[in-house]
Amino acid sequence: MTAVFFYVQHLLGIGHVRRSALIVRALADAGADVSVVYGGFPDTAADFGAAHVIQLPPARSADIRFSAMVGETGAAIDDAWKAARADALTRAFDARPWDVLVTETYPFGRNQFRFELQPLLQRTRDLDRPTRNVASVRDILVAKSDAGRRRRMVDTAARWYDLVLVHGDPDILPLTATLPEAAELGGRLQYTGYVTPSADGPEPPEHEGHGDVVVSVGGGAAGASLLAAAMAAQRSGAVPERHWRLLCGPDTPRDLVDRLHAESGDGVTVEPARPDFAGLLRRCAVSVSQAGYNTVMDLLAAGCRSVLVPFSAGGETEQSLRADLLAARGLATVVPEQDLTPATLVAAVNQALEGSAPPPLTYRHDGAAESARWIMAAGAEDGGRFPSSAAPL
Repeated sequence: MTAVFFYVQHLLGIGHVRRSALIVRALADAGADVSVVYGGFPDTAADFGAAHVIQLPPARSADIRFSAMVGETGAAIDDAWKAARADALTRAFDARPWDVLVTETYPFGRNQFRFELQPLLQRTRDLDRPTRNVASVRDILVAKSDAGRRRRMVDTAARWYDLVLVHGDPDILPLTATLPEAAELGGRLQYTGYVTPSADGPEPPEHEGHGDVVVSVGGGAAGASLLAAAMAAQRSGAVPERHWRLLCGPDTPRDLVDRLHAESGDGVTVEPARPDFAGLLRRCAVSVSQAGYNTVMDLLAAGCRSVLVPFSAGGETEQSLRADLLAARGLATVVPEQDLTPATLVAAVNQALEGSAPPPLTYRHDGAAESARWIMAAGAEDGGRFPSSAAPL
């Protein structure tokens, strides 16, 4: 049985965790013995199935601008915290032999955790039977103007990793669109297709969701302005005869949720994010959301009219690029986050309602199963696979 040590650290939204959970469950279905090493704050929505979850001392971004990393007490992480966490990670890895180490995002992001990941990668080389190292990364990276940082990403991948799995479709957008240097990785770079949930999820109650304007914010940590604008847009009456459904994620600030409930009236429902979200999208008149990886996968699967307000605080570029790509293909209407007001949101919703249904898009969407296939194949191969250039940094 292939033993997989799967490291995932999210900082703000839940997209990285949700995508990883789908891959982990596919690995379990393929017969792997998976331990998820989890560095974020506990998330009850993260379903890793039969995998064993090892909780590290948790960390997250202090705010939506990624100004600092904070630990469980809310204090900024310091050298003592880093030493304790690196020790916890090492002890978890040393507890048993592993065939494959998977790091989600790193080395193409999560540089804040280099203090624990680089020693872990070195440890994989010091074993009598070194593990195979696999990077798991989404299709679009946050743009890096620093050529030195881009160089370090690719050099780290070339030196320490056997395989880089890109969860996308190169016919839609290759990784090289946001990291041109990735072309140097050659055959180590493999595209899995998009990681999407199963189509057989729960359906909403029969009387709910038909013809709604469904507003969602994923985990909700960065969706406050969108929810507030949506409530004001609904109350303006400028989109008549449409029921609005505002879905608050688990990380939506409690005071905002309370205020939305207080402001709600006829024609609007405020409720937590729902497990039948995909079913709501199939029934809605138009979806209003940000443009994260997982949400966009849900939108494409549903084939619904969409208004995207891509998250762009803190220098984030990933969602804006994804939203613009969909808009260019006639698949969405985009409101840049800096232009978001109740009036611009109303205009975009009416534009989407009046427009044609989005055209079908052919793309690979079996990314979880394909990722599991690649990881299992890596674990089944014999040692001695490191290139001659591989050496400690």
